[in-house]
Amino acid sequence: MKRVLKTNNLGLIKSTCSKQGFEPKHTTALLNTRRSITMATTRKIYIDANNTGLWKVKQTDESAKKASELLQHDLETHHVYFNEKGFHNHLVHHVLSLYGTGAPSSVLQAGYDNNASYQRARQPLHNDVVTNLIQDWSHAKAYLGKGEHYPDFLAFFQREIDAKGWEGVLSEYVFAGTEAADDMLVRLYAGFLHPLIQLLYGMEWKQPAIVAEALAQTCVHEPNFKEVLLESEEKASKTYGRTTSGHGPAGADGMPRIMKLIDEVRNDEKLRGAARMDDDNKIRDGVLARAPEEMLRVISKVKIRPEELDERTAEMFDASLYVAAAASFRFENKFNFFLMHHVNSSPIFLTFNAQPWIPVETKVRLLEWKIRYDLIQYAARGAPVLDMNEIKSYKPKDSKNTSVAGKSKPFKRPCQDLERLLGCLDVLTRLYHFEADDGHAIKLARAAVIQEALSKEYEDRDWLLLKGDDVWTKIHHMIVDSVEAPGEAWSRTVASDDTWTKTQIS
Repeated sequence: MKRVLKTNNLGLIKSTCSKQGFEPKHTTALLNTRRSITMATTRKIYIDANNTGLWKVKQTDESAKKASELLQHDLETHHVYFNEKGFHNHLVHHVLSLYGTGAPSSVLQAGYDNNASYQRARQPLHNDVVTNLIQDWSHAKAYLGKGEHYPDFLAFFQREIDAKGWEGVLSEYVFAGTEAADDMLVRLYAGFLHPLIQLLYGMEWKQPAIVAEALAQTCVHEPNFKEVLLESEEKASKTYGRTTSGHGPAGADGMPRIMKLIDEVRNDEKLRGAARMDDDNKIRDGVLARAPEEMLRVISKVKIRPEELDERTAEMFDASLYVAAAASFRFENKFNFFLMHHVNSSPIFLTFNAQPWIPVETKVRLLEWKIRYDLIQYAARGAPVLDMNEIKSYKPKDSKNTSVAGKSKPFKRPCQDLERLLGCLDVLTRLYHFEADDGHAIKLARAAVIQEALSKEYEDRDWLLLKGDDVWTKIHHMIVDSVEAPGEAWSRTVASDDTWTKTQIS
């Protein structure tokens, strides 16, 4: 039987793999035949109205057809970067985030149209390169990190997925733990996590073509911060040791709570001041250039036991969203562009954990890398002060609608009473008509809803920061209010520790 994300009532996601239920096998040949006809492939996008992602909202056949058409057009027409500077094409994320929050077909079309006009056209295929890759993957070294070879890598991975399935290809090329796979894993987390986010949508919607796009996108990124990520992993293993079973850190103490590590970054003066206004890259030229040992010391404390996986995943998601939300008060009530990506990428770890074909050791490793990168990014933003009281005292712009739930009841237990979360559409649907959105805002809003549902199981834990209907109401409003406010939708600044003024990133 195939393990899938268990849903209740209208189907909102509950938690991660170890606590999921099972989907029965198909019982009729007719259904099997129908699925074969409508199956998504490496060259065909097919979105089913019954698959709306982790937040299982109800959708229509019309919207499903529209999402499929738009994503097919993007696949056949556009490059992964919309300019020569390597700025990312977000059309897949945008369309599926809108679709996955219940948007009608007209909104999907408008969102696509608003952002398709400036995309780069699909670049020509180099058949000799594809042949070279097919002959031996080691030949990829000559092409990795080069945007002009995106079509070549896409064609290669489409072929590989056709032969092995997307699960098998991910296992071989990214999760295998070999030197070549680790190089791909580093690239997956590069580019402000964009390859990881692309993979999020491919896996969540089970689209082989989007998985192939994510792998090709991974290939054209540089292996940024490879040394520090691998060194911190090795140091963590040596520091914590391993149990006799070979799994996880030994000893009762284990890894500190994530917010304790955030506090370590914040309380280290050298780390806090490492990123500067004139740094071209705040991580490379700031944190890892001026405080490499200090950063390595903190991220080497990240080591997760397999039995902690589900709870640590929820903790990571909670910390990522809390940091992004609380830091917004240091940036004139604007969410920071870079911290926002760490929230938007977080749902993929629920999908990773729900895959029975991914070994638990690999799931743990993927999560550890995300937490380490979260800590590095927090330092790169100047380690801004975080104050829960500012979230609690936030006054929503729409004073007439200060509850995302209206008069609906709060959750009785995880994902059983869905009225409250469905009520947040009153706030979230304002983003359907936010013409300046290129997908970032609706991704953030969707991620917050998913985390609210996930957090309900852990409300008795001391580590959980975002809890209670009132706090979640403020979070949902903060996201939408932030992007709707005058000026740029996002802050691209570093917090100044001297005056808490903001210095513009170049």
